[in-house]
Amino acid sequence: MPIVTPITIQGGIHVADSGAETFIGAEDGNTLSKTPQQVPGGLTNLVKCNEISNLLERIACELVFENSLTGVNATTELAAPASSIGISVPALETGTGTGLSLPLKVHLENPFLGSSCYIGSNAHPIIVELTTGTTSPPPPNEPITGSPGTVAFNEAFTIITITGNSVVNNSFVAPKAEGCGGAFSFLIDPIVNSTLGLPSAAGHNTAILDGTFKLAGAANVTESE
Repeated sequence: MPIVTPITIQGGIHVADSGAETFIGAEDGNTLSKTPQQVPGGLTNLVKCNEISNLLERIACELVFENSLTGVNATTELAAPASSIGISVPALETGTGTGLSLPLKVHLENPFLGSSCYIGSNAHPIIVELTTGTTSPPPPNEPITGSPGTVAFNEAFTIITITGNSVVNNSFVAPKAEGCGGAFSFLIDPIVNSTLGLPSAAGHNTAILDGTFKLAGAANVTESE
């Protein structure tokens, strides 16, 4: 699924004397922006009532889901507290090891899917360990490579901006979707999972996130507000 509208991750990094880095969530709670992305094909491609063998259940599915409101958005959300985000600035800079680790769930949004249709959950998150280096996935996926990007400074040398940054992973596991269709979830969950090939084992999934990374000291961030 293409990411058309930028997703923002914001927060702080505490560096211990040992060098260990701990991620601190944004004060306003918006550590990971809930930015909807349009699912190609929408509801028509996601929920195919003709796959239901039972006649009455198929008719019920068609009455509810085959209508004009076919657009579906997918919104990526954190599936754990912000402190569960893993961060390593040196790894991001050098392309060695995991630079950013995210516990995620994906909210599939459409009036007829209900409010609780998720791929992944707090109990079963999608753990994506991203690198700017080269991955080592199980087959059939083959290694892919990210990019640390290009570093630039502002005039006062208080803000580091890295453009052309690309973090990748193609060895994560994608769990099944749950809670889709409200009262019809017992019918719709299996259809959504069949359509999307969920659950999906390691070696069958890929995440490529291109963007811009900005880093500044806490005092400089406060002064800029």
